[in-house]
Amino acid sequence: MEPLTIGFPPKTLIVFVTLSVLAIFIDLFMHRNNKPISLKSACFWSLFWVGIAFVFAGFLYLSHGQELATLFITGYTLEKVLSIDNLFVIMAIFAWFAVPDNDKLRVLYWGVIGAIIFRAIFVAIGTSLLSLGPWIEFIFAGIVGWTAIMMLKDKKNQQQIEDYSQHFAYRLVKRFFPIWPRLKGSAFLLTGNEVKKELKKPENSDIKIEQFRNSALYATPLMLCLAVIELSDVIFAFDSVPAVIAVSRDPVIIYSAMVFAILGLRTLYFVLEAMKQCLIHLEKSVIALLFFIAIKLALNASEHIFHHGYHISGPTSLLIVMVVLMLGIIASFLFPKKSE
Repeated sequence: MEPLTIGFPPKTLIVFVTLSVLAIFIDLFMHRNNKPISLKSACFWSLFWVGIAFVFAGFLYLSHGQELATLFITGYTLEKVLSIDNLFVIMAIFAWFAVPDNDKLRVLYWGVIGAIIFRAIFVAIGTSLLSLGPWIEFIFAGIVGWTAIMMLKDKKNQQQIEDYSQHFAYRLVKRFFPIWPRLKGSAFLLTGNEVKKELKKPENSDIKIEQFRNSALYATPLMLCLAVIELSDVIFAFDSVPAVIAVSRDPVIIYSAMVFAILGLRTLYFVLEAMKQCLIHLEKSVIALLFFIAIKLALNASEHIFHHGYHISGPTSLLIVMVVLMLGIIASFLFPKKSE
């Protein structure tokens, strides 16, 4: 079965770019004060971003037909669900760096911008690799399946708290910038003059900065936190890009599904943060979907090699994704975590 593609039609690209840019500007304007978002507001905005994605899905339906619109919705839903695990990791990173609620929105904004850029690079590489032959999909299936297995192992060690001071991104920032060890408003970097002023304050008398004393710029803990989040997202992209490629090979479908899913992650973070203790079985749904994606990728590859005729259609994939997601949510409410 040949995969459906739409290529790069100018009209579709214009609608996609217009909606994406408009969504980013709305997000920037409405959350320009970097204030914490209430659960009610976060839920409203999360639904708003879903609505924006379905506007584009409606355009695809009218312009390219039902099947391509279904593939987009499936890829979008899949990316959204898989992002949940990434958001839980970001929660742990924020907790370790003791990031105040007022600064989380700012860090998440730059995290989203980085994710959009990295996804474009990974989608271009991933779709190009597919031209090398169906064996590439077997490799993608192995990557996704291995991630699912590692997530299963990590669930047994949930009590272990990672020391992010040993993280590669943390050490990389320290290699290029001296570190100012305390938060200074919402700044990622401080100039040398700003650091000198801070050192004169009585509350900072215990801080000693010997290395790069005359440096022009100093990184704050907020910069270190952002660097760790960005690298964690790059690692996450190794799984999410092959996952959406399992749904469609078309670069426009893949990238648009990812971008619209990413745009709503800032507000979704605050929903998950408030409901983390309630949605305790949601991660199991993510693991189950990763195994499903690995199977689908392997099935797609074997069909191209052996022509056995078996494949999982777009509507069936969407149904499986939605059912697995709902099972995780329902199980979380039926079998809540027992209080210790």
